[in-house]
Amino acid sequence: MENLKTKFYFNASMHKKHIYGITAAILLIIGAIGATNYYQKIFGQSVTQNGAIYIRSNTTITGLEESLKPFLKDPENFTWLAQKKKFTTLKGGMYLLKKDMSLNDLVNLLRSGQQTPIKVTFNNQHTLENLAGRVSQQIEADSASIVNALLNPNFLSANNLQPKSVLEICIPNSYEFYWNTSAKKFRDRMLKEYQRFWTPNRLEKAKKIQLTKSEVTTLASIVQKETAQKKERPMVAGLYLNRLKSHWPLQADPTIIYILKEKNGADFMVKRVLNKDLKIDSPYNTYKNKGLPPTLIGMPDISSIDAVLNPTKHNYYYMCASINNIGFHEFARTLTQHNRNAVKYQRWISKKGINR
Repeated sequence: MENLKTKFYFNASMHKKHIYGITAAILLIIGAIGATNYYQKIFGQSVTQNGAIYIRSNTTITGLEESLKPFLKDPENFTWLAQKKKFTTLKGGMYLLKKDMSLNDLVNLLRSGQQTPIKVTFNNQHTLENLAGRVSQQIEADSASIVNALLNPNFLSANNLQPKSVLEICIPNSYEFYWNTSAKKFRDRMLKEYQRFWTPNRLEKAKKIQLTKSEVTTLASIVQKETAQKKERPMVAGLYLNRLKSHWPLQADPTIIYILKEKNGADFMVKRVLNKDLKIDSPYNTYKNKGLPPTLIGMPDISSIDAVLNPTKHNYYYMCASINNIGFHEFARTLTQHNRNAVKYQRWISKKGINR
């Protein structure tokens, strides 16, 4: 009987140990699954697509979560991990997200502020407002703040600039910026790039043609408006320099168009300059005044500036739009030759029905 009892207790004890073992194994499995899920939640692949996210300087965590939704499998997990890692302060900018990034990598990227630079590109813009509008499409700063930064009285005074001449420091090109660049930083960068653009070589060339940097840019703005053909610009620049050296008025139609647009608005269309326009009283009227106008009349690109610095040497003093080679000009040495070209052009444009 004693043996039976012993055997019973032994079997019962073994049964309990078996149950405990199974329970422990189950708990270990559950724990392992939980740990795996926890690990995957933090370090697993969470970003579903490549893309860029733009974070404004005043964005809140809530706003950030909304912006991230298109990129994440479980956006609520980002909120959870951000709280766990005490990620509360945002650094604005443009960040590139890569497919299969983990939430941990994402939080670390955004918290570090290691944003990706962008390319800001602009070509020759007609006005300061045009430039500001173009740039504001590419960085966080709005157009009004860019205009205000460039027209800041202290900035203008410190750099010997005027409201109508400040455009000259903006050289059309592609520049690397951070997306959250402020208007002031954009302005200061443009000034540095302008100073870098005027190399000793360019300064020496300006000296040879007896023009200052601003005067070169002003003449380049006229050349820019006069012809869209880059290969013709050195010819046009040479003609205007011939007139300047001979103390002739430039008689540049683009300056008259500039006056008309200043008076009637930037959208005012001028396809034909009339004789009455040449009598407008303005310091920008190069038919009434000798020499260069007070400031540039638009933003010239680098090819126009370099055309002025590297003009074609010739004896032409007159030019007229060509009717045989549209987009180019007919050049003349004498007024008689020029008048023949001008009559042909006037007849041609009248037949086209262009009166203004």
